[in-house]
Amino acid sequence: MKQLRKISLLFMSIAMVLVIAGCGAQSKANIATTAKETKTINWGVKADTKLFGLMNIKTGEIQGFDIDIAKAVTKKILGKDGKANFVQVTSKTRIPLLKNGNIDAIIATMSISKAREKQVDFSNSYFAAGQAILVKRTSSIKSVKDLNKDGMVVLGVKGSTSVINMKKYAPKAEVLELDDYAQALTALKSGQGDALTTDNGILYGMVKENSDFAVVGGTFTHEPYGIAIDKGQGEFKNEVNKALAEMRADGSYEKLLNKWFGDIPGFSVKEASQQ
Repeated sequence: MKQLRKISLLFMSIAMVLVIAGCGAQSKANIATTAKETKTINWGVKADTKLFGLMNIKTGEIQGFDIDIAKAVTKKILGKDGKANFVQVTSKTRIPLLKNGNIDAIIATMSISKAREKQVDFSNSYFAAGQAILVKRTSSIKSVKDLNKDGMVVLGVKGSTSVINMKKYAPKAEVLELDDYAQALTALKSGQGDALTTDNGILYGMVKENSDFAVVGGTFTHEPYGIAIDKGQGEFKNEVNKALAEMRADGSYEKLLNKWFGDIPGFSVKEASQQ
């Protein structure tokens, strides 16, 4: 009797596992369909990056180029009544939130890379980002090549690809790694380094608030930003790409670039819009 009970319990356990597995396999909704039903797209965005996604403490709203692109893409896909819902993410949380279904897409200064493409799919590029350097306007440094000398100190952020790249492009320079960009900029202001390096878009955000500094030499890597979408959402990805293409064709894309970057010295709208 006990043996029959054990066998019965075993079969029940197996059945429950199969049911749960089956539910998990079917739980990934078709985002293109769900978005049209709810008239909403849930976007993962940053709220701490000048020009791209920054919280306005007066209004409580996140504002920036990424935000406006997301709103425009939403309208293109869902029509004038479509709603873009924003969820704050960080570099660490954005992919897990996407994979868990908490958000439908990520638009958060996210570079397209082969490593990331193993986890997510990307739209076509919407911003031709690349690594650059920030220096004081009075500095004699004009490009990354000028940093490849003994005694030069370059500031970066711990764990970033920018630090790794700098060791390749200016191997003679000393790289000083800080915890975040706020600390790195403070260090540059106080003369602890000769230059600060990261994506050009982020550096232009710093220039916007600090006119005594300039981005020089253009970009020396090609790391374009894309909209990240979970694997298996090909229909939604195609709709996002179609929306971006329509924005480029009707001029609304360039209008947004000029809105956020047009008044920043040295910024090239033409270069940023390249695919």
